[in-house]
Amino acid sequence: MSVFATLVEQLADLLQPLFAASATAAAIVVFTALVRLAVHPLSRAAARGQKARTRLAPQLAELRTKHGKNPERLQKATMDLYAKEKVSPLSGCLPSLLQLPAFFLMYHLFSSAEIGDEPNGLLGHALFDAPLGDRWHDALADGGVFGGAGLVYVVLFAIVAAVATFNYRRTKQQMSAAPVPAAGAGGEQLPGMGAMGAMTKIMPLLSFATLATVAVVPLAAALYVVTSTTWTAVERVFLYRDVPAPLAQL
Repeated sequence: MSVFATLVEQLADLLQPLFAASATAAAIVVFTALVRLAVHPLSRAAARGQKARTRLAPQLAELRTKHGKNPERLQKATMDLYAKEKVSPLSGCLPSLLQLPAFFLMYHLFSSAEIGDEPNGLLGHALFDAPLGDRWHDALADGGVFGGAGLVYVVLFAIVAAVATFNYRRTKQQMSAAPVPAAGAGGEQLPGMGAMGAMTKIMPLLSFATLATVAVVPLAAALYVVTSTTWTAVERVFLYRDVPAPLAQL
């Protein structure tokens, strides 16, 4: 973690002439952008995989109808179809999974009082009036919602809410454009389709889970989340620009 702290400090030194006392916060935003650039090739691969899965949707529906009463055979037939078409069902998860180590490093870095048996000097840095190691409840205790630190969180919550609303609408459009059949050819309920229908209703709302994350983690980690979430929304618009909006999964 000391190497990670050194990297953040060096970025802050480079940005000091432009951002003064908020240079460390700016360094976190730049660091997040660098992480997202590093995983961008995987995001492109995930987009190609999603487009392929959208193209295969009619065939997948046929397999669910044909093998709906035999989950093992359905799974094998689905995996065989993915292999034939060279589509990885896990490709969409990799960009998010590879970002988790960077997020947890940021979280621990600004939650630790010491780094290498020395006081953590990064905890003394702030974004305007909000210390990077504090949380939202600290801002509420020090001036309330519209205090100096509270206003920083108001701006972050507004950004996250705007991005979440955008993602919510696009996810709803995607799911309404690709409904999952709940019954087989004879009208019988297909295994797992009830749970999948419930998930279809819940998934669009997951966009707003980031609001809770920003509220409970240190401000530095919240900056990482807000930057990464905004990047994701913009990146997916770019990656799915050649696909009708209802089919661009978010």
